[in-house]
Amino acid sequence: MKYLTPRTIRPPFARYSHGVEVPAGHRLVLCSGQLGVTADDTIPEDAAAQTELCFQNIAAVLAEAGMGLADIVRINAYVTDRAHLKSYMDVRDRLFGTPPPASTLMVVSGFAREEFKVEIEAFAAAPADGEGGR
Repeated sequence: MKYLTPRTIRPPFARYSHGVEVPAGHRLVLCSGQLGVTADDTIPEDAAAQTELCFQNIAAVLAEAGMGLADIVRINAYVTDRAHLKSYMDVRDRLFGTPPPASTLMVVSGFAREEFKVEIEAFAAAPADGEGGR
């Protein structure tokens, strides 16, 4: 991957890359928005715990394609309150190495069920030979 952070624009506000170029010959997986909910429909109250579950669910989707969190090149995340930004970013920053993936984080008015505080979408790329999950 080629991580793009041009010197001609303002550096990222947090720990993310402005862009990521995926070279030819890579498989792409686009994960739908994942919520902080367990398979038995348990939803933790805490935004950080919901964030952990979102990324666990994304990891499960990626595993189906022979990939892992290390193959993520872009994250779109949504939280329902600015108070949840730090909790989300702390978990994200712990899970992703350097250079970090491209990322967008937005504050939204809510999700389908009001107990959800975080939703995360991810795009992943790995070599076509199946060697994902670095």
